[in-house]
Amino acid sequence: MRAVVLASGIAFFVIGGPAFAADQPAMPPQNAKKLSEIVAKVEKRNDFQYVKGVDWSSDGYTVTYYTTDRAKVEITYDPVTGEPK
Repeated sequence: MRAVVLASGIAFFVIGGPAFAADQPAMPPQNAKKLSEIVAKVEKRNDFQYVKGVDWSSDGYTVTYYTTDRAKVEITYDPVTGEPK
């Protein structure tokens, strides 16, 4: 019985392994700028009020922030250059 449970567990990881890897979110490249550097650029923009959030996708970092006149702004930054796309 113990051997069956062990074999089932191994089969689960061998067969299910690639499926789990596909579910992992994309990671920034090794040569990506630090997120703090990108946020610092956003904070220097005219009429900046506050950062609402930062999301990561294969397109880059998308920073959502609000201006002093309450306008919502979303900008996607290239992770390697740190420049807006």
